[in-house]
Amino acid sequence: MWLNEDKIIDSAIYAYRESLLNSIPNYIVIDNLFDITKLDEVVAVLHQAHCWQAQTHTYSALYVDDVQWQNTSMDERFVQRDVWQRQAHSNSSAYSNIAREFLSFLRGDELMSLLSRIFNVQLTDINVAKPEINTNYFRLGAADFVNQHADDSPGRAVCMLLYLNKEWKNNTGGELVFIGKEDDSIDIAPLYNRCVLFDPSSKGSEHWVKETTSENTNKYRYNVTSWYWSE
Repeated sequence: MWLNEDKIIDSAIYAYRESLLNSIPNYIVIDNLFDITKLDEVVAVLHQAHCWQAQTHTYSALYVDDVQWQNTSMDERFVQRDVWQRQAHSNSSAYSNIAREFLSFLRGDELMSLLSRIFNVQLTDINVAKPEINTNYFRLGAADFVNQHADDSPGRAVCMLLYLNKEWKNNTGGELVFIGKEDDSIDIAPLYNRCVLFDPSSKGSEHWVKETTSENTNKYRYNVTSWYWSE
């Protein structure tokens, strides 16, 4: 069981819904939504260095190669990070496979039904060509960045960020920042087992990630990002 039962009872879902509707952007933060023992096992897999690959995006083109990246000006670059490679564990042990099992759970009926209830929208992968590429692990090192952008692709109804950073300290960088209402930005620390859910089409939902400070230059900032579409 991946979810903590006390976080998904009817009264909790009602509270999430109310908070979502009364915030700008429409977002909620749920701490300890997932079972900590299982997440600990996932994190152990993510700390293996061989299963990561650099990923870069520009504002004009996603998934650019090294040549395109080098020919793009700094102000046109918006993502530099590492993405987890599923195939690195395709034939590995059951221990390692737990990371892939969690990704499958995040696109499964149980979680999508929960998110559908919270956001009052029917989420489905029926029209998504490659659902698996819309849920994955990412990590940011000291030289990496996620600059201001919007996740409001057509039909995308929910974005989820789950942080997997054990013993991450407040005020040492790496916060998610929403542009918020009238540029009154909202900072959210990437604490362990903290889940951020938001409507990417809502006002003020453009966001970025703060650079890590010198205290965290030897650490990676880990998270799961998952995007969901409505019918």
